[in-house]
Amino acid sequence: MNTYRQLLNIAQSKLREKNILDADVDAWYLLAHTFGISRHEFILNGDKEVSVEDSKRYMDLIELRASHIPLQYITGTQEFMGLEFEVSKDVLIPRQDTECLVEEVLKICDNKSVLDMCTGSGCIIISLAKLGRLKEAYGADISEKALALATRNVNKHKVDVKLIQSDLFQNIEGTYDIIVSNPPYIPSDEIRSLMPEVRDYEPMIALDGACDGLDYYRRIISSLKDFLNPDGWVFFEIGYNQGMDVKRLLEKEGFSDVFIKQDLSGLDRIVCGRRLYI
Repeated sequence: MNTYRQLLNIAQSKLREKNILDADVDAWYLLAHTFGISRHEFILNGDKEVSVEDSKRYMDLIELRASHIPLQYITGTQEFMGLEFEVSKDVLIPRQDTECLVEEVLKICDNKSVLDMCTGSGCIIISLAKLGRLKEAYGADISEKALALATRNVNKHKVDVKLIQSDLFQNIEGTYDIIVSNPPYIPSDEIRSLMPEVRDYEPMIALDGACDGLDYYRRIISSLKDFLNPDGWVFFEIGYNQGMDVKRLLEKEGFSDVFIKQDLSGLDRIVCGRRLYI
């Protein structure tokens, strides 16, 4: 039988051999996930022997990660804005870059009605409802499976978020003070160059932004006049090289105060603007 420490070393070596990014970290997270062990407990009990059966459970998960299945799809969870969200292959994995989007919306969302377009796991609208003081909160997505998972996350965090199955604005009624969206924005011909964890496992419907990656921005922006209240704001997550293009799309539709915000890496990540009505 192997000890916890020996198992971890074996797993780290295996993931490194398969060129897994953050191999050592992922091996640890899967150890903690499998055995419910903390760092402190590992330090104290790292030389404790693990049964053959339990060792196999752990190594089976390592095999999955070695095949480039994302860690979050193996554990079924991802932290976002300090909250834990259920994730699956039916939704995009929440990313730290998107926290910048939520943080911007939190600055102005008090007592506002908010619609999250392309909600996926629900991480954006649920975080806003949990951390802000929204008047109303809605999440829309075309995927029935994504909405089923988002519903579980809504229930888990006990927030008042209404979910709507809709192809963008097709089934949306009413108007909103804020519309926020992290739409698909990867140009179609760039999909194949993505890392295998993304290209082969995350849902294509949440990635593919058509020819130039701007298709969803055009479709959303062209309809905003019908769904944003006077002086309403729109917030988009964007690809690092799409800031000026999305800014121009908003300005062409009459948006004011349009600005681009960078993420923690200094890359363009958010475009937002305010709709003026005469």
